[in-house]
Amino acid sequence: MTFRTRAGLGLALATALTTLAPLAASGAPATAAPAAGAKPSAVEPSVGEPVLVGHRGASGYRPEHTLAAYELAIEQGADYIEPDLVATKDGVLVARHENEIGGTTDVADHPEFAERRTTKVIDGRAVTGWFTEDFTYRELRTLRAKERLPQVRPGNTAYDGEERIPTLDQVIKLARREGVGIYPETKHPTYFDSIGLSLEEPLVAALEKRKWADADDPVIIQSFEVTNLRELDTMVDVPLAQLVDASGGPADLPGTTYASMVTPAGLAAIATYADGLGAAKNLVLPRDAAGRTGAPSSVVPDAHDVGLVVHVWTLRRENQFMATNFRIGTDPNAPGDLAAEARAFLDAGVDGIFSDNPDVVAGVLAEG
Repeated sequence: MTFRTRAGLGLALATALTTLAPLAASGAPATAAPAAGAKPSAVEPSVGEPVLVGHRGASGYRPEHTLAAYELAIEQGADYIEPDLVATKDGVLVARHENEIGGTTDVADHPEFAERRTTKVIDGRAVTGWFTEDFTYRELRTLRAKERLPQVRPGNTAYDGEERIPTLDQVIKLARREGVGIYPETKHPTYFDSIGLSLEEPLVAALEKRKWADADDPVIIQSFEVTNLRELDTMVDVPLAQLVDASGGPADLPGTTYASMVTPAGLAAIATYADGLGAAKNLVLPRDAAGRTGAPSSVVPDAHDVGLVVHVWTLRRENQFMATNFRIGTDPNAPGDLAAEARAFLDAGVDGIFSDNPDVVAGVLAEG
């Protein structure tokens, strides 16, 4: 397959997404209308080619959040690679989708760590397992990554045990060497604040150490929470993206729903501290009772109206993750028509796509 040229695309987007002013009214509800003097629009939406983000790397083909997954995503045409960030006991930021690592590492096979299995309440939900914040980075280095969805992606299990948990610094160095951007997500920032392991300061320090913290650097920081993005808006010049799910709401703002945040008023409030919207794909292409997508919602044009770009997540090739009109056959783990799904979202006007299978989306983008 021929992939499109990556050079300059990520940098061009990051340059366009400049943070121009600090938050005017820190602590305002997420659904409040912008205050006078709120952050000006920093971007002309839909300028240039849509960007492609390797979701946790090329996680459709390698265990997620490993250097091998990131390297493959770059090879397949990703403009950005996405490290989800959690903290170790000694404050090192590492790439894991969750701070609970029982499902993504071989920690259960290490008898020396058996007593560290515990239950914690994370964002109001009880979770049992092993947690990064209970390990030093030196201890985490003794673990190896494994496939999170072995029943769905059995081919990925061939790579179990080959890769360590990468640090943020290692991901930055890889991205800079290969000429792509990074799109880090702070995971459970309020929880980590509560245990004295704030994510924001070490994230900013890591970017500044590598001289990658300016508005024209290909870095976008994202979060499902609001408070930490407001804080980051005063700390760093790189673009920020507010993540929104199709249900629920941010853990740091009880009573606020993601549904309220994607109304015109909610999007205008987001634009006071962020530059982009990371939208769950069902918010952009809603599904009917039969599970089929229909006409796009107003989320993309409403976001563009207030100067926000829209990056949609997550496109995966397996049938079970697709609307019924993109599925092929009845096997939930068999590949569906991911190319058709990508085209549908591009037709809906999104400015970027997160995908576990960057090669497929890159092929669609190459069609022009």
